[in-house]
Amino acid sequence: MTEVEESSTDRFHQRRGIYILPNLFTTASLFSGFFAIVQGMNGHFELAAQAIFIAMVLDGLDGRVARLTHTQSAFGAEYDSLSDMVSFGAAPSLVMYDWALRGMGKLGWLAAFVYCAGAALRLARFNTQLAVADKRWFTGLPSPAAAALLAGMVWVLHSDYQFEGAQVDGLAWLITLFAGLSMVSNIRFYSFKDLNLRRSVPFWAALLILLLFVVLSLDQSRVLWGFFLIYGISGYVMWVVRFWQRRGQPRPVGATVVEPADDTSEPEH
Repeated sequence: MTEVEESSTDRFHQRRGIYILPNLFTTASLFSGFFAIVQGMNGHFELAAQAIFIAMVLDGLDGRVARLTHTQSAFGAEYDSLSDMVSFGAAPSLVMYDWALRGMGKLGWLAAFVYCAGAALRLARFNTQLAVADKRWFTGLPSPAAAALLAGMVWVLHSDYQFEGAQVDGLAWLITLFAGLSMVSNIRFYSFKDLNLRRSVPFWAALLILLLFVVLSLDQSRVLWGFFLIYGISGYVMWVVRFWQRRGQPRPVGATVVEPADDTSEPEH
């Protein structure tokens, strides 16, 4: 075999191969999601919630490691989506169901299923719109943030305030539905992807980052859950602000005015 043929064969096997380093992080994220499900089934809800947050950190690292080491691959992208479905779809819904929704009967498992299905649809839509989507915004609540809403609630109320799930099942039901439906909504959420961490920042910004780390170290559970609660509401707040801004804009001269439909007409189905 000539050197050219050997080089071509090596490139062929490299393209078809599986890169170990980024997929190790993805596997660790998958394990964290599976671990959360097992701990939830065993009644160790604090460990289950913490495992979901660990899965979030690992999920954020695998893509960055792949880009830094130039080891992106189609296999890695598909593997990452399947891992996310377990860690941010199945795990949060099952942990929440075991903690608070089991006693609600059909309403409980239906809410858990709505969340799980919402995560699957959110991931499928993200993958199909990846090439055309605006990088600055997510369409629908990202699945890791939705998982943080559920895991953070379990962590804070169960561990910090010693609530039993049955005592707050109504609130758990509402948050589970809110997170599940927000993932498949058309509400836009800021992605933070346009932040340039390599650019110099003012001194006050460095102090603010330091303060955030200090606050997080003092009370991880409540700070994390509070942040993701604010983030989950932020998309709806920005939607309302944009709606009122559009209403406040003057109508262009000569614009066509659409008359309201006759009240006697029959509704369309």
